[in-house]
Amino acid sequence: MNQFGVGFKILALSLALLMSARFARAEVSSPGASVQINGGTFVPFNVPAKATTVAPFSIDTFPVTNKDFMAFVKTHSEWRKSQIKKIFADAHYLQDWPSDLSFGDADAQSPVTRVSWFAATAYCESLNKSLPKTEQWEFALYDNGRHLNELNDKILAWYGTPNQKRIARVATGFKNDFGVYDLGILVWERTEDFNSFLSASDSRSDGKDSNLFCGNGSQMGNPADYAAFMRYSFRSSLKADYTTANLGFRCAYSKNSERRK
Repeated sequence: MNQFGVGFKILALSLALLMSARFARAEVSSPGASVQINGGTFVPFNVPAKATTVAPFSIDTFPVTNKDFMAFVKTHSEWRKSQIKKIFADAHYLQDWPSDLSFGDADAQSPVTRVSWFAATAYCESLNKSLPKTEQWEFALYDNGRHLNELNDKILAWYGTPNQKRIARVATGFKNDFGVYDLGILVWERTEDFNSFLSASDSRSDGKDSNLFCGNGSQMGNPADYAAFMRYSFRSSLKADYTTANLGFRCAYSKNSERRK
């Protein structure tokens, strides 16, 4: 074999090994896999006239998968579908799992869905983490403004796609420059303060400011950013015990994260 042939063979082998390593990383979903984000300043959708500073935090690389949540309920039996107290979840909790310790034909590496806020919170606390604050989640998606138009296009395309019976695997979608996968395009995701924006029923008639809190909401938002408008509106419609077929979660950690006893 001539020198060119040897060089080509080495290059082909190197590329194959590189692709194999990338594929292997994409297959791994671990409760410990997270990305450190240094924080910074951005303008949240719900307060477009006010820049918000987000302190450093880490956020899970992937949404929590069926495999991850199965490991959790094996050691925390109170969160199994047959054991959970009704106050902590509606009747559809883990509905797609045929039994407490089986997720049936669902993909182990797909995001777990039909999990209540209470159960998601307990899962994160078991890892000494918490659900991300809305501003942390949105800052991670904002990605310092990089590829934002491209991502918004992908999010809007996802909004327009009918719900699939089988949700795609994590790490098969968009990865931003922070190194976080699947934000906004695989499942809706819970945040810790999903209900931190409340509108009083009579707020438009009594002249009072309906923006009671500065977390979620759309009253002060920019409707032109339809992707964000839908996220904030969806979160505001949730209750802590709700479970739906396309609502998942991931965990985060910051200095303010505390494990509840």
